[in-house]
Amino acid sequence: MNREEVLKIREDFPYLTMDKNIIYLDNGATTQKPIQVIEALENYYKFENGNPHRGAHYLAMVSTEAYEGAREYIAKFLGAESDEVVFVRNATEGLNLLAYSYGMEEIKEGDEILISIMEHHSNHVTWQEVAKRKNAKLNHLYLDEDMQIPWEEFTSKINENTKIFSITAASNVVGTMPDLPRMISYIRENYKDVKIFVDAAQYLPHQKINVKDLDCDALVFSGHKMVSPMGIGVLYGKRDFLNSLKPFMYGGDMIEYVYEDKSTYLMSPQRFEAGTQNVGGAVSLRYAIEYLENIGFDKIFEHEKNLTNYCYEKLKKLNYIDVYTTSNEHRSPVISFNFKDAHPHDVASIVDTKGVAIRSGHHCAQPLHRKLGCNFSCRASFAFYNTFEEVDKFVESLEYVKEVMGIES
Repeated sequence: MNREEVLKIREDFPYLTMDKNIIYLDNGATTQKPIQVIEALENYYKFENGNPHRGAHYLAMVSTEAYEGAREYIAKFLGAESDEVVFVRNATEGLNLLAYSYGMEEIKEGDEILISIMEHHSNHVTWQEVAKRKNAKLNHLYLDEDMQIPWEEFTSKINENTKIFSITAASNVVGTMPDLPRMISYIRENYKDVKIFVDAAQYLPHQKINVKDLDCDALVFSGHKMVSPMGIGVLYGKRDFLNSLKPFMYGGDMIEYVYEDKSTYLMSPQRFEAGTQNVGGAVSLRYAIEYLENIGFDKIFEHEKNLTNYCYEKLKKLNYIDVYTTSNEHRSPVISFNFKDAHPHDVASIVDTKGVAIRSGHHCAQPLHRKLGCNFSCRASFAFYNTFEEVDKFVESLEYVKEVMGIES
């Protein structure tokens, strides 16, 4: 995208136009929301608000149409069938559903679960807990000096005892995008009993995934990282796999029949959507994805890649900073770094005085930070509405930190 296209896009985001001095570089945590999505959510609650699947009156029917229409749209976006799309609060809930409905039920003593050291806590603690309760073994894939998973590391860790392989499609700290098609193809050819789960929360805002082509058993993502409101996410799962699972929650709208002493349950996706759902959230997610598709995911990824490369090269030249992001240009648009002589919380607070919003902390990835040799880091994460001028001002703000903290080059 050229500069004019990006500036035109920025007009869709009220916060970015309200305050011209704000440079928002915390998109890996959550994105800003375009007016088109905000209005779609407002329109639902103004004119379509009802409880879906539960009534014969007009608003119940239009609410059902809006809810199921969102499901169909998102399924098409993923290359899935509509009954393979389950609405959840976020990627974390989707991973917990998999852990409880599959992991706690199917994993046995001596089985192995394989994840990477890059995982967000939601894809780490869940399997850690399953392994602990089921007396199974949790294995980790480790990174080389460029934050990549060596192929030999993967092939040496996956084995006949592995029952679950759960991995991020993009690291929220070091930016690594593992070669999932190659990994999954290898597993399918050699270890057919392994269930493959993908955390796409940091990937789908930037690139599309066709779940049928990828051939994972399940995939999760959060809407708020791709310009929809918080509180809505998706669990995709292969139809037969989902229908083999026990429900994660019990209550209204997921049952077939209830008797005094037993109950039967509906098929996916209803069996996993007990209670009144976030219908407005599902509608907003549908329009958020439509908004991104109208821009074009190829254009989004190319612009974000160029921004990341530009910033990466600038930061690598600063001898008072350590950069942790992979040098591989096929990476998510995040750059994690630390001042050699300043705490990341101080750095984030000082650049905030210059109107620059970045993240500081462990980014819900403490094991990875320990491997990097630090407890915390700063992180700048980019979206399609960011500009090269904002990157320049961000780098200038780091020079200001250097002055404030009295750091010598």
